[in-house]
Amino acid sequence: MKVRTGRSVKDYRAVWLDGSTVKMINQPLLPHFFRIASFKNHKETAKSISTMVVRGAPAIGATGAFGIAQATLEFRGTDMKKFRKHMSAAEKTLASTRPTAYDLFHGIKTVMDSIKNAKSVSEAQNTATATANSYADWSATNCRLIGEHGGKLIKRGSGVLTHCNAGALACVDHGTALAPIRWAHENKKNIHVFVDETRPRCQGARLTAWEMVMEGIPHSLISDNAAGHYMQRGEIDIVIVGADRVAANGDIANKIGTYEKAVVAKENGIPFYIAAPSSTIDFKCKSGMKIPIEERSQDEVLYMFGKPDGPLAMNTARVRVAPKETKARNPAFDVTPAKYIKGIITEKGVLKPSQIKNLKGLL
Repeated sequence: MKVRTGRSVKDYRAVWLDGSTVKMINQPLLPHFFRIASFKNHKETAKSISTMVVRGAPAIGATGAFGIAQATLEFRGTDMKKFRKHMSAAEKTLASTRPTAYDLFHGIKTVMDSIKNAKSVSEAQNTATATANSYADWSATNCRLIGEHGGKLIKRGSGVLTHCNAGALACVDHGTALAPIRWAHENKKNIHVFVDETRPRCQGARLTAWEMVMEGIPHSLISDNAAGHYMQRGEIDIVIVGADRVAANGDIANKIGTYEKAVVAKENGIPFYIAAPSSTIDFKCKSGMKIPIEERSQDEVLYMFGKPDGPLAMNTARVRVAPKETKARNPAFDVTPAKYIKGIITEKGVLKPSQIKNLKGLL
């Protein structure tokens, strides 16, 4: 992705492996501060996932893969039995960080499978590192292809609604939902993007809007409950969102609030698309109702955070918005049934939800 700091423009990936250190864009600091965070071992990397320094399904899939590679490099000695025990514990640590996004488990499994027949620790270390890097490259390529396939669905002059952040920050590069938007903008389709704020963590306001600024894409930030208004007024022509898990029947789990957008889009005759790579598909999950939904801290709902105005404000601040006696519930995701989804944009092309199961033998 392009990152503009001052007069310079530099390309970054959301997450990468530098030797034995996992590096990533520190997302909670955006859009006010751009910093690179570094994590020296797999336990630190696991914490970066659970605390959402990195987030977005493909991005945490790559981070999980890098975490497994880190774990191999941490091991000292040549005893393969002890090494296997060490790796089993590392796998559990990384897999326990976030339950909903399937890419996490896909990335972890890909690297773990690559070393199951290793004859020595050094062989496992070399294989795991190479596999993790290849996995990240594969993920980025898939997102680029999603952009090419999905961008052709966006008509010239369209108003495009997206929800949460499914851009390059949520992936290794390019994005899922934002990849078609980037493609349409690069091909001069004169689009305008409506960016949902996406409470409670405001990934749309903080991250998607930031990506739009970096790319120079015309956009408007709207409150979550304004999307239906703009659909009804004819200003939104297409909805494209990402997914954290796609079930075998075409149901999807995505950031909380996605289901509402799908229902309202259906009512207004607006096509609703999911953009997701094949690594997000869980063929063992028969329907969306089987997808585990993460419940996060109630503080994310009870408090707001941001950067105070003024040149001397160098840190973000947190303020409570609800009475101190009030409790909150905070599901991080909801499930959108396949009947509301026009198509699922994958690296293989645009598929109907009922066609997702046909990919099983091709992956």
